[in-house]
Amino acid sequence: MNTRDKFSELSGVQRRHFLQATAGGLSLAVGLGGEVWAQGVVKKYGADSMPGGTVDNPLVFVSIAPDGLVTILAHRAEMGTGVRTSLPMVVADEMEARWDRVKVVQADSDEARFGNQNVDGSRSVRHFFVPMRRVGAAARQMLEAAAAARWGVPVGQVRAMQHEVLHTPSGRRLGYGELAAEAAKQPVPKGEALKLKSPKDFRYIGKGQVRVVDLQDIGRGKALYGIDARQPDMVFAVVARAPVVGAKVRTVTGREKALAVPGVLKLVDIPAYSGAPVFQPLGGVAVVARNTWAAMQGRAALQIEWDDGPNGSYDSVQYRKTLEAAARAPGKMLRNDGDALDAWKGAPEGRRVQAEYYIPHLAHASMEPPSATARVSADKAEIWTSVQNPHAARDGAAKALGLKLEQVTLHNLLLGGAFGRKSKPDYVTEAVLVAKTMEGRPVKLTWTREDDIHADYLHTVSVEHLEAVLGADGMPQSWLHRTVAPTISSLFQQGAMGEGPSEVGMTAINVPFVIPNVRIETGDVPAHTRIGWFRSVFNIPHAFAVQCFVAELAKAAGRDHKEYLLALIGPPRKINPTTLGDSWNYTESPERYPIDTGRMRDVVEAAARGARWGRKLPKGHGLGLAFAYSFMSYTATVVEVAVNDKGEVHVVAVDMALDCGPQVNPERIRAQMQGGAIMGLSLALMSEITFEKGRVQQGNFNDYVVMRHYEAPRTIRTHLVNDNIDVPPGGVGEPPVPPVAPALANAIFAATGKRMRDLPIRQVV
Repeated sequence: MNTRDKFSELSGVQRRHFLQATAGGLSLAVGLGGEVWAQGVVKKYGADSMPGGTVDNPLVFVSIAPDGLVTILAHRAEMGTGVRTSLPMVVADEMEARWDRVKVVQADSDEARFGNQNVDGSRSVRHFFVPMRRVGAAARQMLEAAAAARWGVPVGQVRAMQHEVLHTPSGRRLGYGELAAEAAKQPVPKGEALKLKSPKDFRYIGKGQVRVVDLQDIGRGKALYGIDARQPDMVFAVVARAPVVGAKVRTVTGREKALAVPGVLKLVDIPAYSGAPVFQPLGGVAVVARNTWAAMQGRAALQIEWDDGPNGSYDSVQYRKTLEAAARAPGKMLRNDGDALDAWKGAPEGRRVQAEYYIPHLAHASMEPPSATARVSADKAEIWTSVQNPHAARDGAAKALGLKLEQVTLHNLLLGGAFGRKSKPDYVTEAVLVAKTMEGRPVKLTWTREDDIHADYLHTVSVEHLEAVLGADGMPQSWLHRTVAPTISSLFQQGAMGEGPSEVGMTAINVPFVIPNVRIETGDVPAHTRIGWFRSVFNIPHAFAVQCFVAELAKAAGRDHKEYLLALIGPPRKINPTTLGDSWNYTESPERYPIDTGRMRDVVEAAARGARWGRKLPKGHGLGLAFAYSFMSYTATVVEVAVNDKGEVHVVAVDMALDCGPQVNPERIRAQMQGGAIMGLSLALMSEITFEKGRVQQGNFNDYVVMRHYEAPRTIRTHLVNDNIDVPPGGVGEPPVPPVAPALANAIFAATGKRMRDLPIRQVV
């Protein structure tokens, strides 16, 4: 059995179907040997901002076997969001395929063939819902055209329905397998010739009734994640990495001791981090062994003296003072409506409100740490991994090896969580660099949990400074938000400082409140570690500050928080985000995706209604509210807490409302909302990364704490609102997280009268 056969056997994918997915596109036709290969044509439909664009050719995504089995290609990675179910489900619905006769196959990395494959940014359904509808509709019409041609009848007399094509006048039927070869010869319908289903005819879209792909295998422990990859004659590796970003190896002792550990085969030096390319490894020494345990013992025998470089003095306690100083001084102006500064100076003391909020570094800490398996020869490389951005991983591997992109094959397996970490494929580059030294022998490189936390691309740390002046009616007449954080741009440009358009465009510059004087500023502070995107990115600190501050204003005005928030949002209207200074708008057209305050109001009302806002609560209990607009979706959350006499916080219930536009797979949407609630609470109550001497102080789940099952709220109610096929889709994976922490903090105030302005909130004191 060759290596590809072995991989196919382990993944549960028949070799024929796997080769279809990896060797040249998928075809509607069956022919010699069972398949006829077809090349898809890349076509972009309004996704030019996305590298790779979108593809909607059914010959790329759909194949039909002689027995009628429909194989649909999933070109987007599955990391728990359900996209490997949702997008093929859209295809199956439009093509009238029976879900119990559908097989889903994961695509390799190939953006030229499949379109964009990066699952960052909650874009899978947002960008591919319509293209996948086109794929299914085109396949259906090609089957109908083939049946009409065989029967010699007008195509208007035939109809595809649940895996068969029916001739309505005569009742004749043909199965999809019988028609596949002829259907593949039909022209692919485009433009006005392509007929999408009416939403009233959907069988799967919006119904939540299909089985989830991989669910049984995941539940039974049979699913293959990247860390599960196996190859014949494989060896194993771990890396002793630079503990400080930019550190270089000064001396290495203990090489002989490491090589003397039973099972250790080799030591490989990895070049030091230079800041470019973006996802370059940190550098260090890799230990290759016959098993991972031996590699870890060999690593422990090494003694490395590091030149820490300029980041060796990074201390998170001292850095907070740097952030605070920048937040309290004038910054770079990003939006200036009216004159907020003058309004502040001229207002009486009793009407001025200000507050500062602190959010620490956060680690992704996905359940599956980074891992990649690679085999490298002189002219090609093959990789098995789990990665959010397979193209970036493949491209980075090719550049590290000096190969052309087409000489690198990347097989993407299930991701055991990611949250943005696994779109930064430094671990894949590490694996190919080590494999290059092994003369064609496969290498599996694994990160331990400590490796994962110590060498993460961390979520930024920030201080958010807000000021407002209240008018006689208690509503704000001026609003100043000064946001200070190390920028993600520091990954792309050494020395970059100040939040950029994509960062301030997350719940800072684009607040749609009815306030005459608004000023948004950012401060320039350096980055001393790798800053990366994290589930919902800068929406987390910005929403925490903005939504907590709104609650503080409501209290100062003597108003109910919900009613005050709705008054601040104002009447239903659609706002072009560019008029607020938001030039980014999540890369989407501001005309297609305006800010819709009516939808904002709807989710606030839905969450409050679900929680029975305004009801009388027991002593020590409180309700807190927050909302966020992120990744083109509208989310609101109400948290109920109970705080005991010791200041211990217990989350009683969470109500979450979401408007994401078309609800393609409601069951998966609810699951992501529930996961977002747990993650948001975990970040708010427990999680924090700190630094001393440039080094992360946490290493595992004993000190980088995440919420355990027994700590989670027993009640999480989800409320899906405004399911509307006529509006463009929004995101789902990221939007549930940002409103959770501010809703929690506001609930604690309602219960105790104490403001929580720093995260994490381990105890109310």
